[in-house]
Amino acid sequence: MKPGTTIRSNQQRGVSVKEIEAGAKTKMEKVLSDFQHAMVALRTGRASVNLFDAIRVDYYGTPSPLSHVATLHVPEPSMVTVQPYDISMIGAIEKSIRSSDLGLNPMNDGRIIRVPIPQLTEERRKELVKRLHHLAEEHRVVLRNLRRDANEQLKKALKDKLISEDDERRALDETQKLTDSQIAKLDQAAKSKEKEILEIK
Repeated sequence: MKPGTTIRSNQQRGVSVKEIEAGAKTKMEKVLSDFQHAMVALRTGRASVNLFDAIRVDYYGTPSPLSHVATLHVPEPSMVTVQPYDISMIGAIEKSIRSSDLGLNPMNDGRIIRVPIPQLTEERRKELVKRLHHLAEEHRVVLRNLRRDANEQLKKALKDKLISEDDERRALDETQKLTDSQIAKLDQAAKSKEKEILEIK
């Protein structure tokens, strides 16, 4: 057996430091993107088509995103209009909007659905901020768990002699920096959203 053969086969079985770091980064970015998507569903007093992103409409037995079955517009700051592609879907679309947890009261004239976006009450604003903090904390926990998983992979790679102690130390440091940076981005996004919720128009 040639020298180095076992090392090569070990490296094929093991995961490199770069792969561990890249995997952690990709997963953390997904968590951040998921948080941003979840925040969209928290209604502010401002009309936005993104508000309806989480709404699904039963389109011939298939739950479909609202934007796939209708065109959404914001004709004025406190109104969203929903124009179905298929007029026979108007009732199902109205029902989906009404039964969502957005607390909206859509009205349809047989051709188009108008959704007034009412101003938020003080109590509703506080409730939304509370939900936002809860969402942020849930996503912070996921980020910390991903850091822990990456660290465990690094410790295993060191134990299996796939990486050196210096490699492990540097990679643990990089993983910590990555986690801190993603948590800072999450906190910044949550702060902006909180300001938006509490802003009285």
